[in-house]
Amino acid sequence: MSNKQQFSVTLPLDMAEVVETKLRLGEYASANELLSDGVRALLEREESLENWLREVVVAGHAEYLADPSKAAPAEELLARIKARRAGGR
Repeated sequence: MSNKQQFSVTLPLDMAEVVETKLRLGEYASANELLSDGVRALLEREESLENWLREVVVAGHAEYLADPSKAAPAEELLARIKARRAGGR
C-alpha cells in the first residue's frame, strides 16, 4: 500500500510560471518535489506561529492578568512600533 495520494492541481498563471521557471532552472526535479517542499514550508510556518502564540502571546497575556499595572497603553506601543519602522528595524 502506498503512503502517497495523488492530486490534480490547477494554479493561477503567475504561480504556474514560477513552477515552470524553477523546474527549468533545475531547482526542483519535478513539480511534485516543488509542491511537497511548499507544503512542508507551510506546515513549518504554521507550527512556528502556533509555538509563538502558545509561548509568547499566552505567556504575555498571563503576565498581564497577574499584574495589569505593568501593561503599556496601546498608544505607547503604537508609538514604539512606528519608531522602529522609521528607524529601519
